[in-house]
Amino acid sequence: MMLTLQDYETRILHAFHTHANGENKEPMEKYMRNHFPFLGIRTPERKDILRRFLLENGKPPLEWLEQLVTFLYSQPEREFHYAALAMIDLHIKKLDAEFLPFLEKLIITNSWWDTIDHIAPKHLGAILLKDKNAIADYPDRWIQDDYFWLQRSAILFQLKYKQKTDEEKLFQLINQRKDSKEFFIQKAIGWALREYSKTSPDAVITFIKNNELAPLSQREGMKHVQTLNLR
Repeated sequence: MMLTLQDYETRILHAFHTHANGENKEPMEKYMRNHFPFLGIRTPERKDILRRFLLENGKPPLEWLEQLVTFLYSQPEREFHYAALAMIDLHIKKLDAEFLPFLEKLIITNSWWDTIDHIAPKHLGAILLKDKNAIADYPDRWIQDDYFWLQRSAILFQLKYKQKTDEEKLFQLINQRKDSKEFFIQKAIGWALREYSKTSPDAVITFIKNNELAPLSQREGMKHVQTLNLR
């Protein structure tokens, strides 16, 4: 018998709830500053549960994706939000700019660094690498938004681009938020610069020297370069 979307959702809830671990629950919630309840399933076990679930139930069809992700994101426990992002991972090669409005909804829903730092480089980044014209409608708009998780997403979408990084765009986006007092923006700027310094250290050094960045952004941005100089 063919599974329906509702069957699939019911089964994935069951698969995770049956592995809830009360001993892990509290420390996991504390690590995330009690923003979300947890089932207490640590990352290695969660990935194994999902791997076995997919073997038994199959990869969800692309036409289910938005409904399935929305359903999983509506669950209170954080493990389901991670599972939702894993479902997007399964289809990311087929997704294009038409999926960006949905990603924007995810970014502003249940927002915290753990999901944002998956969505921005792995989902947003993958789509915008294929459709650069959409950058103007998303990262360029988000960097000016008051919601700092959208700002962070704009700064981090090129995180894994390496030689494909649009250096001018990266520096332009950073400059628009370099005076931010928000920890997660200062940290994102430093992280983006540190990653790009692995590809173009001289460009990053020059940028940091010529722009007044927050001390945290400077320290983070120079970490890889300083390591190279110590060798």
